[in-house]
Amino acid sequence: MTKRPLPTRDRLIQTAAELFQRSGYNGVGLSELLAEAQAPKGSLYHHFPKGKSDLALAAASWASDGMLELIAVSFKDARDFRDGIETLCHKIAKLFDKSGRWETCPISATLFEGPENQLFRDHAYRLYESWIAQVRGHAERFGVDHPQETADTLFIMLQGGWQLARARRNSDVLRNLPRFLPANVL
Repeated sequence: MTKRPLPTRDRLIQTAAELFQRSGYNGVGLSELLAEAQAPKGSLYHHFPKGKSDLALAAASWASDGMLELIAVSFKDARDFRDGIETLCHKIAKLFDKSGRWETCPISATLFEGPENQLFRDHAYRLYESWIAQVRGHAERFGVDHPQETADTLFIMLQGGWQLARARRNSDVLRNLPRFLPANVL
């Protein structure tokens, strides 16, 4: 059975997310994006009336949805909070290996390396807060003390861990993150 190609809108979003992650918002031109997505110029403005900036918001949301799914799957069958965190860190390490070890967070690359734009900053805030809220919910479910602080700490560790893994070109940095969380949060 042959795989159906993605609709144009979805191709544009996924291609933009990948290109922005690799080269940053400012490092991707519309011609490159359209060629890579195999989409005519008119389709960009049909689906994203404000052009590249609208597409960037959609690409960041798409990438964030993937992370939310990763968090959900990691905690779905977890025995306890530590098990969920360990699974999440291992899954993120696999993403790191798949990325080629040099790419940054797709949301950061898209919304913080893009134009100085309050809409982009507000969108990044909402997306990151949704990740933190989901982890906080799992911390509460498992009875972890200080669930908000724990979720914030994990987010900070994941972002910093990704950067250190990039510098070292070693995904074990991400796999080992759970051991750096304070014992009282696990």
